[in-house]
Parts: sequence; structure tokens; C-alpha cells
Amino acid sequence: MKKVSRRNFLKVSGAMAAAGALAACGGSGASTPAASGAASTSTAASAAAAGEDKFASLGDFTMTVGHAQPEGTPRFVSMEQFAADVAEATNGHVKIEVYGNGQLGTEKEMLEQVVAGTVQGMRGGQFDFSPRLLMFTLPFLTNTRAQVTALLQSDLAQKVCAEAEGETGTVIINLCDAGGYRQFSNSKHPIKAPADLKGLKMRTNGMKTIDMTFQAMGATTTTIPYSDLYMGLKTGVADGQENPWVNVEGMKFYEVQKYFTEVNYQFHPDPFYVNAAWWNGLPEEYRDIITECATKMGEYNDELIDKNSSAAKQTIVDSGCEVYEPSADELKAFQTAVQSVYDQCVTEGICTADEIKEMQDIVAKA
Repeated sequence: MKKVSRRNFLKVSGAMAAAGALAACGGSGASTPAASGAASTSTAASAAAAGEDKFASLGDFTMTVGHAQPEGTPRFVSMEQFAADVAEATNGHVKIEVYGNGQLGTEKEMLEQVVAGTVQGMRGGQFDFSPRLLMFTLPFLTNTRAQVTALLQSDLAQKVCAEAEGETGTVIINLCDAGGYRQFSNSKHPIKAPADLKGLKMRTNGMKTIDMTFQAMGATTTTIPYSDLYMGLKTGVADGQENPWVNVEGMKFYEVQKYFTEVNYQFHPDPFYVNAAWWNGLPEEYRDIITECATKMGEYNDELIDKNSSAAKQTIVDSGCEVYEPSADELKAFQTAVQSVYDQCVTEGICTADEIKEMQDIVAKA
């Protein structure tokens, strides 16, 4: 993994944007014909003509991608594998530089950089510029991996992803799971019923459906960036938070939270945003390869989540935290308490009533 300070990255981001505008180059850090020299170009052409490298004539491209997850998490591991797969499949002519662990800023800042073209891509559950993706985060919409996969691979999901290019200038080349089902935690007392959330100040990442869900159960919410959440919980800026087991373990939130409830209330799509101008400037062969590798990455990511979630939960239990598992009747109480979120999403234009019915039908058939 490449490492760079956010300050140093922002210093060079202008240069990266200029490089990204060069169609012959294709992306930040890629070599232009002028920079490579006539001899280099001639050598590549000769190699291609000799059949030594079928990609040599297409040019070299560098794709800088950021995300917020630390080492060892499914997103981090699957992104590293994606970079390796693309390099192998293109004989090294497309290089993916992955900056994980929030090195390039918050998820919102990274998406802004993708929209501006100063980086080529980012992965993460950031929906400020594509709020329609929030329809897949309705509380208690699904409860199995098969249902999640069916939703994310549905025609409805493809339609929503296609809307992103016209609205934000980004292309979503893959949509997988951001970390598995999400759980509640706090430092005050066990949460066994919706009423136990009343009076708690719960952290959110600014997503409307999370805010709506907590507020429907009587909690207040405060927005804290993911990279700052550990300290926010430790210092009492927030009483609690919600995240999947793998995220809680990866970020060590169990060190600053005492009470967890395995409520499985929500999953988050994990869109892989790519700057549309850069993407459309790639040779078609490279777009096909990157898309195929991104599909493999998403499948690998979801496999890692399923494999690691139970172990992550056990780490949290072993740390001394209390993990409460609600009964079916208790879960029903949570589900009933948040039904207003569905109506709010329709009112705010996140989705239509027909789309909610379509999602429910997809889930029922999965």
C-alpha cells in the first residue's frame, strides 16, 4: 500500500488533475508520449508488432484510488487484490495505486476529489452525491447474504448506479457490501428495546437513513467522520455508534464502547466511484479488464465479510464487552419503531413507493 500524508497529497492534487486531463496519458502519474520519448514509443510499438505485449500499443495508465478502511479489513484486502489483478491482466500497463486508511481525507473529501478529477476513484459508503443509493439502506430491509446480493445485483441497483454519471460525473463500476450487517453500541447501558435509545447521543456518518432510524427511536445524532470516530467515542462527543462487526474490530471501537446489540438493522452498499471523464478516456480493452477485476473484487470482499464477521464479534466478546442478542419479538419491536423511515424516504425523494415494493419483492424471492 502506498503511504502519503494528506497535506502532501493535496499539494500535488492540482498536478494530478492536470495529468488526468491528458487523454493520451489517461490518468495521474501516467507517462505521456512526450515524457516517454520517441525511442520508448518505438520500442513499445515494436514489442506489440512482435506479439510480445498485446497492450503495449494502448499506453500506460495510473489509477489513484482512496478509501477509509484500515489494514486487514475486507475493503482494504479486496482493494489490494484488485490492484494486483489489474496489473497482472494488463501486463502492468494499468497501475492501481491504493491509498487506504483515510490517507486522502474523509470519504466525503475523497468523493469530492473523484468528482473534481484530482483522483480517479474511491470506494466507500458515501452517498452525498448519489442519495438514491440510500434506498438500499432502509432499516431491516434484508436479513440474509442472499437477499443483499440479490438487491445489489438487481436491475434496480443498475438503474440507480447509472444515474450517477449524469448527476455527479462519476461511474460506479462495482457495488458490493460495505461491511456486513450493522450493530448498535454505546458506553452507557444495554440496548434491548427502542426505548433504550432515548436520550443517547449516537454517532452517524451523516447518512439520512441512519439519522432517521435513530431519531425514530428517540436518540439524538451527531456526525463524526469515520477516521475520527474512535476519539469521538473515547472523549464522549458521542455516546454510541453503529457499524458492522468487522469495522468495530478493525477500528478497535470495542476499546471505547461497553454495550453492543446484535440488531442487524442495516447493510450499506459499497460503491466504487470512478471519475467518468477519466474512465471514458480509457481504451475499451482496459475498461473491460478493470470492470471484470472490480466484479471479482466485490465478490471477494463479500466473502471476506462473511468469513470474518463471526471472528470479529468474538474478539469484541473476548475484550470484555457485553453483546446482547435480541429475541425475535424484541427485534420486531425495533422493526415496528422505524417504519416511519420508509415514508420519510419517499417524502424526501430517495425512492418511490413502487421502488420500495420492488425491493421487497426482490428480497422475498432471494
